[in-house]
Amino acid sequence: MSRPEPALAQGWCALSALHGRIETHVERALQAAHELSVREFSVLDVLSAQHDGEGGHFRMHELSEAVVLSQSATTRLVSRLEERGLLTRYLCATDRRGIYTDVTPAGLALLELARPVNDTALREALDTAGQRPEFAPLVAAVRATVPAGD
Repeated sequence: MSRPEPALAQGWCALSALHGRIETHVERALQAAHELSVREFSVLDVLSAQHDGEGGHFRMHELSEAVVLSQSATTRLVSRLEERGLLTRYLCATDRRGIYTDVTPAGLALLELARPVNDTALREALDTAGQRPEFAPLVAAVRATVPAGD
């Protein structure tokens, strides 16, 4: 029988709680300012980085992996964004089974408006969480991954 690792479990609980707090704060800010969820923002953000070169576009299953959602949840989310005129879907020219998604000009415009709201809310949430001893090391780790000047 293996010995329990309470520190590991506590660390995981702290990480999960930190994620929940940050996501809730950012969600409220994005909803209030732009009627956009964190997941919707993430999809627009990921897709805005696509390019025309080799491997430059995400298929739906790749998008699912990038935003950490099931394929069915991603499809529903993309459909909602498409209904709002923020995304378009089209068939892959070389493989008719493949479906790609692009951000429309309206989606890019909304993303540019929402990005500062997202960034500010994220900084606020991290600042608040960093004041709590159980979150401080995790917040420091998150901040250490950001390149200087960002």
